[in-house]
Amino acid sequence: MSRAIMFQGTGSDVGKSLVVAGLARALANRGMSVAPFKPQNMSNNAAVTEDGGEIGRAQALQARAAKVPLTVHMNPVLLKPQSEVGAQIVVQGRVWATAKAAEYQGIKPQLMPAVMDSFARMKASADIVLVEGAGSASETNLRVNDIANMGFAEAADIPVVLIGDIDRGGVIASLVGTKQVVSQADAARIVGFIVNRFRGDPALFADGMTEIARQTGWHAFGLLPFFTDAAKLPAEDALALSYGNGAGRKGARVKIVVPILPHISNFDDLDPLEAEPEVELVKVRPGGALPGDADLVLLVGSKATIADLEAFRAAGFDIDLAAHIRRGGQVLGLCGGYQMLGRSIADPQGVEGPAGTVAGLGHLDVETVLTGEKSLVSVKGTSTDGAPFAGYEMHMGRTTGEDCGRPFAHLSDGRPDGAVSLSGRVTGTYVHGLLADDAQRNAWLKRLGAPSSDLAYEAGVEAALDGLATHVEAHLDVDGIIANAR
Repeated sequence: MSRAIMFQGTGSDVGKSLVVAGLARALANRGMSVAPFKPQNMSNNAAVTEDGGEIGRAQALQARAAKVPLTVHMNPVLLKPQSEVGAQIVVQGRVWATAKAAEYQGIKPQLMPAVMDSFARMKASADIVLVEGAGSASETNLRVNDIANMGFAEAADIPVVLIGDIDRGGVIASLVGTKQVVSQADAARIVGFIVNRFRGDPALFADGMTEIARQTGWHAFGLLPFFTDAAKLPAEDALALSYGNGAGRKGARVKIVVPILPHISNFDDLDPLEAEPEVELVKVRPGGALPGDADLVLLVGSKATIADLEAFRAAGFDIDLAAHIRRGGQVLGLCGGYQMLGRSIADPQGVEGPAGTVAGLGHLDVETVLTGEKSLVSVKGTSTDGAPFAGYEMHMGRTTGEDCGRPFAHLSDGRPDGAVSLSGRVTGTYVHGLLADDAQRNAWLKRLGAPSSDLAYEAGVEAALDGLATHVEAHLDVDGIIANAR
């Protein structure tokens, strides 16, 4: 009979996603069939599923760890923040509505049936379902109508493991304090706790673990040391992007500059570049300037393209980009970045905000019209220089124009994709995941003057997941966690 157990946190970004991924790979390596599940996620970093929808990137990583195909039922409610219209609500993989935060609180009861339907499907598909909560278990002001944490755990009647992050400090207070503020029924549902991201000698916190267990009555499932190779795995939240306007790896042959805008999405497109030893990846936020010695300026995806285009101009990045192109620099726009590079972006249906048309940056002779229908599909293809790639499309809008006559690539179904400027220095494409393909990434590095790289990016992700599983097995009471699932 299939069982389930839920992992909630004392706060956001305490490492829930990574703990679940590590457990998923550990249990899969033991021969168990494992399904990840997150009732409600909030992220603009999403993945395309095999059944033609989208889910949060964290659940995609967890499914990869569990060695199972992606399905929309792993994350039945996905909230994607955008500009004036609030958040886009994706239900079982498809856009369902948009709502502001206050409105969403009243909408949640309508979503619980879909959440429970998806959970039942996942439970029927696996020996064990590892459920991840969202945010903090102690947000008692959100307990009414909750579908993400204790509200879901109660509806599904499953036990909870609470995770605290010692790296941010106050972990004893956050774990014990959760016991004090949640209801007695919710506290009784918590069977144990994990202290995550410990650095140093574990013996120094042995008394701390004992004290938490004494004051809460919960079982200590383990003290999990900081996992260094977590940086090799895709992050779920834009908070994981480095802050400020600092430089990347020094001494590299190629400098790639990325403007970081307010509604950045699918930023895991940057991960393969972060891993390249010959690439200095510089992320620049508004308030900084795009460095004049960049080899490539990379405009990544956006959940609110028009709003981010306004932010791009307000930061003066448009002036920096024009100067970069005049100096002979290369530009690559991915999805929303591709749309920004054109002559105009029209939003006749008010998909992102007030209906209207805005001028683009004008570096590609193309025009984009945003529509309510979203393209969600995995793709393979070959760029015009002969380099293959595999990735996915996730966008609203149709782009046409003179430069589309010079496509960046041809997809395996025969469709052309993207556009290249007459000068050859500005390229746009709708393909996400492009640079995770070693052949395609090497083609870009060669174009920018770097030697071929021997980095096998996807193999590195697999090795990191296996390392995470070993780490989890060594430091957590995995058998105890399984025994408490029901």
